[in-house]
Amino acid sequence: MSEGVATLGGVRTTVAAGVSLSVRHTPGSAEPAFVLIHGLASNALLWGEVAAGLAAAGHASYAVDLRGHGGSDLPATGFDTATAAADLATVIASLELDRPIVAGQSWGGNVVVELAGRHPDLVGALALVDGGWIDLAGEFGSWEACEAALRPPDIDGMPADALRSRLRASHPTWSSAAVEATLANLRVGPDGRVARRLPIDRHMRIVRSMFDHPPSRFFPSLTMPVLLMPASRPDRPASARARFEAAVAAIPDATVRVYEGGDHDLHAEQPDRVAADLLSLVKP
Repeated sequence: MSEGVATLGGVRTTVAAGVSLSVRHTPGSAEPAFVLIHGLASNALLWGEVAAGLAAAGHASYAVDLRGHGGSDLPATGFDTATAAADLATVIASLELDRPIVAGQSWGGNVVVELAGRHPDLVGALALVDGGWIDLAGEFGSWEACEAALRPPDIDGMPADALRSRLRASHPTWSSAAVEATLANLRVGPDGRVARRLPIDRHMRIVRSMFDHPPSRFFPSLTMPVLLMPASRPDRPASARARFEAAVAAIPDATVRVYEGGDHDLHAEQPDRVAADLLSLVKP
């Protein structure tokens, strides 16, 4: 390989018997701290440039690799939104964070909504980065249709350099750091070929939990400030826009910052703007 994959790893936090998560800490002395949660089949490294922006403003951040993701353990069980939220509550308590601002991207948004709904005392504010209102049952109607559409492709064995080139071509505005962080979703073997960190069976268990348990049931109980950060694209169906608008209406203290034409991975595409929007949640 001509380039090295971004390095995974961080502080280990035990969340259950035999299960520890990797947490990447970026120091800062200002309160509150930020907790940053990736999406499905992603990893904490994607938050690196956002974390740097938060640190420049004096704020610490903790980017968590959820079960089976990044540098965290891959147990046999616990691949669902509720367990991810419970793990995150354990991380916040273990690190003794005082009502941090918690941000989640994509499925990570659904996770942090469940966290805040079940443990409102742990969360000072929420940021939902093109996620947190994902309702797969509303989008697909049946599990069979959802499963067929969202089962990930089998890319094991692809040369890492070929995947890197594909990522650069499809995301021309991303930095090299963002491309390498995305490549770190996969393991790269000595032969330079990739393999999934999150096996497809665990991936689909998470998708099934998203289908069975949409986050909308928690919206009315989110009494903390909630910043919704949607990527607005013309190809999104009207039904998806309607579900987002319903989320905004149901959340008591909601603010919206729209990213027109934005990539789903806004934290990779526009990290400076995402960091600035997250900092808007800090109370004067």
